[in-house]
Amino acid sequence: MGKSVQRIPLISSSPGSARHLLLHRYGSPGARPKAYLQASLHADEVPAMLAQHHLARMLDAAEARGEIRGEILLVPAANPIGLAQYLNFDHVGRYELGGGGNFNRNWPDLSASLADRVRGKLGPDPARNVAAVRQAMGAAIAEMTATSELSSLRLALAALAYDADIVLDIHCDSDSLLHLFLIPQHWPEARDLAAELGSAAQLLAEDSGGRSFDETFSTPFVKLAATLGPETPLPAACLAATVELRGQADVFDELAEPDARALFRFLQRRGVVAGDPGPLPRPPSEATPLEACEVVRAPAAGIVAYKRVPGARMKTGELLAELVDPMAENPARARTPIRVSTDGLLLSRALHKLVRPGDSLAKIVGTKPLASRQGYLLED
Repeated sequence: MGKSVQRIPLISSSPGSARHLLLHRYGSPGARPKAYLQASLHADEVPAMLAQHHLARMLDAAEARGEIRGEILLVPAANPIGLAQYLNFDHVGRYELGGGGNFNRNWPDLSASLADRVRGKLGPDPARNVAAVRQAMGAAIAEMTATSELSSLRLALAALAYDADIVLDIHCDSDSLLHLFLIPQHWPEARDLAAELGSAAQLLAEDSGGRSFDETFSTPFVKLAATLGPETPLPAACLAATVELRGQADVFDELAEPDARALFRFLQRRGVVAGDPGPLPRPPSEATPLEACEVVRAPAAGIVAYKRVPGARMKTGELLAELVDPMAENPARARTPIRVSTDGLLLSRALHKLVRPGDSLAKIVGTKPLASRQGYLLED
């Protein structure tokens, strides 16, 4: 079966308006391995969409050559709601302006009823167990009812991704190096993905606390396996990752096309696309627990004047930035130093420099879990 393009309608949010998802489907339905890739769930993170544009062209050419071996689902713009959100000429694509919050939080918890749904259906065969779990997850999604445009978006995307062997949710950070978020059970399995992309950091958490898109499909296997015990083998069958393609300003063909080629080679390595990807690039950096990643926050309102750039190696107590109070009566006392609390890599920093108290300023990737990093591990 060749390529097909499908429009998936969303519930209309107002009379006279309608939005839809666009899906590129390659290969035969049900073929394995199945890879699902989506771009810009945070709709103002544009690098992902440009990379998907290039990847779709590469996959079109591969399909014409008969090289698609598995099934590939490509959603080049995963958030048409956020794409349309503007406030006084500024694009607002991270949060749903109707009150739905962060587009990448509070996805359906497919672990909730999974043990009950598969009771009596699992045995000693890992492959059969994986198939039964996927069927149960699909049934759970099918029973959910969309009651809003946002919930229809979430259910539509979940219905496409739940049974995939590979799920890549492609985002970007603010001003950042390329990096990955994964569950610990997929490292070092995902070293090929990290190496192909040249990822600077791999941040691991079994549950980051926000029910993000990628964890929706990876953690149910892990949680159920822990419940079942070793006598019922159940691998972590969905390699799901959040891919952060650098920063919001990094929207260039010169970056997006190589990123797409890296993703294409990764699909070749996983047997989804035929062909020789060549030797694996040099090994990526080792993974680190997300609890070891310091999130530096603004102590007050003001202007951030950074002293270091992403990629810098920081030491505990070292100056990251100064916070400038533009309304200080004495300019000589207008600057407050902001120092880091761990040794590590300066992975990202805020692109917007006028900040409020508590705003996230930077991420420092350390190696030792921090006492302050417990529970909810995401920035917002």
